[in-house]
Amino acid sequence: MAPKKLRFQKESKQLVLEYESGEPLAIPFELLRVESPSAEVQGHGGERPPPVRRKQNVGVVRAEPVGHYAIRIIFDDGHDSGLFTWEFLKELGENLDERMAEYRARVADFEGR
Repeated sequence: MAPKKLRFQKESKQLVLEYESGEPLAIPFELLRVESPSAEVQGHGGERPPPVRRKQNVGVVRAEPVGHYAIRIIFDDGHDSGLFTWEFLKELGENLDERMAEYRARVADFEGR
C-alpha cells in the first residue's frame, strides 16, 4: 500500500512516510542506504557482501517514482540503484529498531574479523 505522503527531511536525515491509517513512519537515510534493495548491497545470488559502512551522514539528492509501486532514491554518495517498493519501505519503518540492530551487529562482526 502506497503512503499518502513522503517527506525527505534533510536536516534530520530521515524519510517520513504518512499513511491513511496510522502513525507516520520515519526511516533514517542511513538505514535506507545500508539496506538498499540493490544487488550491490544485498549481493548477487546467495552470498551477502560486506556491510556498507560509514553512512551516518549520507544525504538524499532526490527520489524518482517508479510506476505506482516504488521509488528510486538517489543518495549524495552516488548510490542510485535499488528500487524501494512501498512494501519494503513500510517493513523498514515498522521494524526500524530491529533492522538497525541487525545492521550494527553485521558491521561489528565484519570489523571484528
